[in-house]
Amino acid sequence: MTQPMTPDQTDRRYSTTLARGLSVLRAFRASDDGLGNAEISERTAIPKSTVSRLTFTLQSLGYLTHARRHDRYRPGPALLALGNVAQASISFVDLSAPIMQQLADETGTLSLLLVRDTAKLLIVKTWRPRNVSSLWLEVGHRLPLNGTSSGHTLLAAMSDDLFETTVAAADGDRGLTPERAAEARRDAYGQLIAQGFSITDPGQYFTANIHAVSKPFLARDLAEPVVFTCGAMPEDLTMERMRTEVGPKLNAAVCELERIMGQPGAITMRG
Repeated sequence: MTQPMTPDQTDRRYSTTLARGLSVLRAFRASDDGLGNAEISERTAIPKSTVSRLTFTLQSLGYLTHARRHDRYRPGPALLALGNVAQASISFVDLSAPIMQQLADETGTLSLLLVRDTAKLLIVKTWRPRNVSSLWLEVGHRLPLNGTSSGHTLLAAMSDDLFETTVAAADGDRGLTPERAAEARRDAYGQLIAQGFSITDPGQYFTANIHAVSKPFLARDLAEPVVFTCGAMPEDLTMERMRTEVGPKLNAAVCELERIMGQPGAITMRG
């Protein structure tokens, strides 16, 4: 399915070639044992002939590598260096680590940091509870905006302009119509104002084997909010636990990070 073009993509300054090259890099997941051009083409919806040119260029520049298997690409050293620079320059990531690890240990849940990736959510950090089995979600995994506590929370924390752009880019993905997005946004926003965290009704989840509670964070290093989430299997993380224990602890953890960084919360009353 062809995605509708966003206002930025119709701007004459927009570089389609660069955007396609970045799409190739974003196609990789932590669990991949390398990707061939055909697999990259399937994941990105970019023609295989174009993918071949892009992967050759990216490999020449060090952003991809063939390693020992010349039919499959893997992230290269230049991409690793770029990621390390990005993480070091975004100060809240390192500051959040001990806070979120303590939260994971205390609640026995998988704690996550997620960012917007066009019209999906991308997991960029995970903190697993020590000595407790937890959900197996990894860095690089993408979640839909519709049907997740993380997604609904992010929609609630977005500016109106970003909300409209994101919903347009989603083009109904997993039922995220403008009407559905507005409904999810209102519900999550109300919860965030009332209690400091948001829980999506499990009946709306895109998958039945995850319960999660979320809270947004607006770092001064970034132009848009991110989301911290705690998740576990439904039998380990009941609605009651989310409301009375894990949600309040997540709220306190993110508020502590805001205090350390000396910045206000991501959610304020809308006029």
